[in-house]
Amino acid sequence: MDTTYSVLIVDDDVGIRQSIRLCLELEGARVLGVGTPAGALEILDRSRFDLVFLDLWLGSESGLTILPEILRRQPWISVIVITAFASFETAVEAMKLGAVDYLPKPFTPQQVRHAARRVVTATVLSCQISELQDRLDEAEGESFSETKTPTYQTFLQTALRAAASDSVVLLRGERGTGKTVLARWMRLHSKRADRPYVAVHCPMLASDLMSSTLFGHCRGAFTGAISDVVGKVEAAEGGTLFLDEVADLTPDAQARLLRFLHDRSYERLGEAKERKADVRLIAATNRVLEDEVRAGRFREDLFFRFNVLTLNLPPLQERPEDALPLAQHYLRFYERRQGRHHLAFSSRCEEAISNYDWPGNMRELRNAVERAVILTPSSMIEPRDLGLPFSEALLHSQPNVDWTTDTVRGPVMASSLGGAFSLEEIEREHIARVVAQAPSFEAAARILGIDSTTLQRKRKRYGLA
Repeated sequence: MDTTYSVLIVDDDVGIRQSIRLCLELEGARVLGVGTPAGALEILDRSRFDLVFLDLWLGSESGLTILPEILRRQPWISVIVITAFASFETAVEAMKLGAVDYLPKPFTPQQVRHAARRVVTATVLSCQISELQDRLDEAEGESFSETKTPTYQTFLQTALRAAASDSVVLLRGERGTGKTVLARWMRLHSKRADRPYVAVHCPMLASDLMSSTLFGHCRGAFTGAISDVVGKVEAAEGGTLFLDEVADLTPDAQARLLRFLHDRSYERLGEAKERKADVRLIAATNRVLEDEVRAGRFREDLFFRFNVLTLNLPPLQERPEDALPLAQHYLRFYERRQGRHHLAFSSRCEEAISNYDWPGNMRELRNAVERAVILTPSSMIEPRDLGLPFSEALLHSQPNVDWTTDTVRGPVMASSLGGAFSLEEIEREHIARVVAQAPSFEAAARILGIDSTTLQRKRKRYGLA
């Protein structure tokens, strides 16, 4: 089996521990063994495991009494119960308590290896299925490495070399340039591709719970902490942790993250016990961190820790050759998602896509194409379906249509010059474009000068929600 995994053996028989260890180390597994329930719980507090072989009887104590505690400490772990007193009743009881398999003594090395392979392979497949679903639902399926721009090809070659390392990477760029997609792409091209990927959008975390979310907390650490909670760092053990908009971290979270980057150690809130984690960190921001440091909002020493490998994502207007191929990729993607067939951009639309600056970058382009796929009744998509200005040829053929340019939001329709458009049509187009380009729904509402509830109501009215 190619996947490296870690195993804890809990058995009071030294010979059993030794024989299982030798079997699994030949498979490439990392194996530790303990002989008591207390020893097992202590080591589970210090290290992360994928699999536990748990003896049903540990001296005079039942191993099943610590099974729930094992799963509480590490909820992702798989437990195989081993015993010399095999019976249907004990097997059922073990499964009810959370065990995934049952191995009776005496067992052969082949049986041990087979049991471990089956459990670990099932776990890996489950993660891969979840990963594939995440990519379908969230990552738009971009062919991120396909580009016609020589400078962007050079950028991707640099990103590929950075992905192969284990160093901290800082992704910088405007909103909508694809920092989240690049982080996933780098993870898939790293040596941790088959390990966990945990993404954290820092602005979405409550400031008073940010450190708890990242590093976990123990029961009673603060009001409402009714149980121990695993943090994002621990959940990403062995894999990649992506911190999006890292400039929004609180001072306490910054201090804890600095320590973690220094020696890979951390503590859960309310707990004095030092923990270790093997995690590769990728961070992203659209702010100028040097300005945040000068303003006292971001620690200078943490900035230096982040600024090891920095990748600056170019805006879409600096790679205009890629706008049309990206639009065609989005068209195929959303065509399949919406169950539509044989959609295409008109020649005028292709010209408009290539000539527009796309100030909202790939996010604006993606949203415009998705909206067109949903709302355009015909199979031919025209510039107005994307909220873009008509080409010169179309302007000559339709003299009543006039377009001007807004210095903030790009091209807009100008009914004041005699265009044959109703106020509702103008409002619908304006709302659609602002929402497509704004970094968030709340920001779009602020630009439009209305509250978010009113904006949501108008989007539903115009079929944009």
